[in-house]
Amino acid sequence: MARRLRPEELGFVRDAPVRLVFARNVAAAPDRVFAALAGDVAGWSEWFGAVTLARPLRDGAGREVRLRGGTRFEETVLVAEEPERYAYRVDVTNAPGAHALVEEWRLAPVGSGTRVCWTFAADGTAPFRLALRLARPGLARAFKDAVTTLDRRLAG
Repeated sequence: MARRLRPEELGFVRDAPVRLVFARNVAAAPDRVFAALAGDVAGWSEWFGAVTLARPLRDGAGREVRLRGGTRFEETVLVAEEPERYAYRVDVTNAPGAHALVEEWRLAPVGSGTRVCWTFAADGTAPFRLALRLARPGLARAFKDAVTTLDRRLAG
């Protein structure tokens, strides 16, 4: 059953009860990585293994995302500052126990490539928060695999 989450803003990325932060360097330039994140939402399913469907909503002001296992999100884009920051919050999800979710992607030049930093900020029931903390290694692996695949895709 889908339910509406608390509508947090960007400050939640800093203040959330659960903050999972992952970073990795890629060879692609920041503008190319940003274009893949913010401009090619439908392409997420081609490089982020957990994503089975992603599509823009409301002329790009929102997104619909579906994950393997059946989790669904309806999101609002909070910021799209090319080429350095892309962030969105989850407005509606079927994930049990979630109260608020915001994700932020920060991009910084590193030589001719990019430092990609993904922050997953969340609040929810105690079991939900514990599950996220326990899921950290899996999310780290998913992030690493996704960003590596994206970098290869951008190089091709």
